[in-house]
Amino acid sequence: MGQTPLALKTVRLLVAYDGTRSAGWQRQREGRTVQATLEDALARITGRRTTVIGAGRTDAGVHALGQVAHTRVVTRLSPAVLRRAMNAVLPDDVIVRRLAEAPGRFHAQHDARRKWYRYRIATGPVRPLLERAFVHYVPQPLDLAAMRRAAARWVGRHDFRAFHSSGRPVTSTRRRVDRLRISRQGGELHIDIIADGFLYHMVRRMVGTLLEIGRGRPAPAVAPTAPAHGLCLMQVTY
Repeated sequence: MGQTPLALKTVRLLVAYDGTRSAGWQRQREGRTVQATLEDALARITGRRTTVIGAGRTDAGVHALGQVAHTRVVTRLSPAVLRRAMNAVLPDDVIVRRLAEAPGRFHAQHDARRKWYRYRIATGPVRPLLERAFVHYVPQPLDLAAMRRAAARWVGRHDFRAFHSSGRPVTSTRRRVDRLRISRQGGELHIDIIADGFLYHMVRRMVGTLLEIGRGRPAPAVAPTAPAHGLCLMQVTY
């Protein structure tokens, strides 16, 4: 029996990562990034450099359970074997949850329709210990009803320019928020936001504003940016 021939394949990856030690998703001249980590792993396995394109560029310190990415690789490995090989060489804070062949035209960023982010807030007199890298701690009580009233005004298509940080130029600051839910889960508050797209720092600045309102303060003229470590990319839909 002959060896499986080399073939150019487009593969779709479902990636999870702990962003604590990362400078973000996008490859940079300096600093460890998720994109570069995945590309280095593929180079070790296939002997060839390739570019991994993610559905979104998460910031330094932001986590993901459902980041979607694609790449084109020349390999004779099946998707299942390639996934196992990648997870064998990836560091312990990055994992490929699923890997499958995709149509050659598939593009993880351009084909994405909606993204779901969750921001976790721990409340109460005792700060979290084991979850401290993934939860923003707010010791004082928060007015949940006031936060929900403010959040309801952001559902729908609006101009979110007030929540956009400079540094990443965009052609439009209008986005459609399909869902914005604030729920209590045990000792945590979860702020879940699903939208057709997000501006730079948009979720963190929305959360920062909601926290000010929850503390009984008026909505600030300049939206504060909540810490990165409470934020996680949960899912991308196509």
